[in-house]
Amino acid sequence: MAIVAVGGTAAYYQWGSGDGDSPSGPASSELTVRYRNDAPATGTTAKPWLEVINNSKKSVALTDVTLRYYFTANDAAAYGANCVQTSLRCSSVTQKIGALAGSAPKADHYLQIGFTEGAGSLKPGGTTEAIGLQLYRLDHKALDQSDDRSFDAAVTHYAPSKLVTAYLRGALAWGEEPGGRTGGQDAASPTPAAPAAEGVLFDDFRYSGPADPALASNGWRVRTDGGGPGIRGTWSAANVSFPAATGGKAGSDDPGQALQLRVTSDGTKGGTKQAELQRAEPDFFTGTVAARVYFSDKPTSGRNGDHINESFFTISSIGRSEKESYSELDYEYMPNGGWGAPGPRLDTTSWRSGKQGDRTTRTQKLSLKGWHTMMITAVDGTVTYSVDGRKLFTHGGKYFPRERMGIHFSAWLVDLPFKGKRTWDMKVDWLYCKAGQAVSRAEAEKAAAGFSAAGTNHVNTLPKS
Repeated sequence: MAIVAVGGTAAYYQWGSGDGDSPSGPASSELTVRYRNDAPATGTTAKPWLEVINNSKKSVALTDVTLRYYFTANDAAAYGANCVQTSLRCSSVTQKIGALAGSAPKADHYLQIGFTEGAGSLKPGGTTEAIGLQLYRLDHKALDQSDDRSFDAAVTHYAPSKLVTAYLRGALAWGEEPGGRTGGQDAASPTPAAPAAEGVLFDDFRYSGPADPALASNGWRVRTDGGGPGIRGTWSAANVSFPAATGGKAGSDDPGQALQLRVTSDGTKGGTKQAELQRAEPDFFTGTVAARVYFSDKPTSGRNGDHINESFFTISSIGRSEKESYSELDYEYMPNGGWGAPGPRLDTTSWRSGKQGDRTTRTQKLSLKGWHTMMITAVDGTVTYSVDGRKLFTHGGKYFPRERMGIHFSAWLVDLPFKGKRTWDMKVDWLYCKAGQAVSRAEAEKAAAGFSAAGTNHVNTLPKS
């Protein structure tokens, strides 16, 4: 027996293969699942930690393993989940929400955990070590775990739990299913996703809120500092959220989530809040960056007429002179116009420096109300901006990127033209990047749909330099 600490989490006991009928479970079980709880019964987020141990005498590919954590969906609410921490890398751990076929005590839904090829395999006696997960309501209301089958408030240190089931190639290999079900009912056949190719960034925005630790660990930062653009010093973390996505499949138990950037104002600086989510590091240089974005032409509530700017852009650190290395590629959508120009309009702009006018730009007079696939491709000395597969602006020359850039989504106000409360919402369903290569709209959308369907919420294999 050894005591193992994983990434700053509480230490847990790891049993070796020579422990016989140890607390890992009986020798007849091919797998053992150990569990610990890291959250109170009532709160906004459930935090189960799981560990899988291979009790057999053969190596087990983790793509053949599926886990199920059972819970009751309070108020018939939709739920979401994500991975916070694991030595396997969270991009190798998939999460799906499912509904049981029939009723059972303390369970009508389950969180299903699977593994991609990137998770590797378990040798005889091997362990996945700790897998930290989060489960939350998509309406972000408090959940009550006291009626969840797999929850146990008293288990704060790892212990075998038969209330979490494990399946090996679809057959029950550990645990007790709700209501005495056998492994043949509500079959848990593994559906592993292929490992992500090198040079890919994908995010499905499955987060519990702006303070979710998974958000930071996946490379995102919510802006709260001062400065511009827009109404300076009004950036608010509270205006960044992750609601249920609209337009999901009818009857789906997992409608998905979207990033929502909200702008609220009463017409004064003190009563204004803007929103931005940005990559913490400049991890995109050349290739393709694509996002599925929802633009608003009218406020969610209140009077229309604001000069709102709904932006999707890549940017490096500010370079004020032409000699300083700097790059910026922008989409700025202004449904009501701005800076004296009427709307609706879309500005596509590539900057060489932060010096005013050191740019090339093209304005499109069009409405982008609703969902659109926005793409920027920068390859072979040419930058192309396209919307839903339609090319809007292409250029080459000195405005081609010279520096690695961070990816930003932002909603802000150019000015405050009138008093009165109003709310604007911009949304992002997913982000997909491919380093160094041009990909088509169809290829980007297919890749994003594949990751989402497999329960892979985040992948980052972009080159580090």
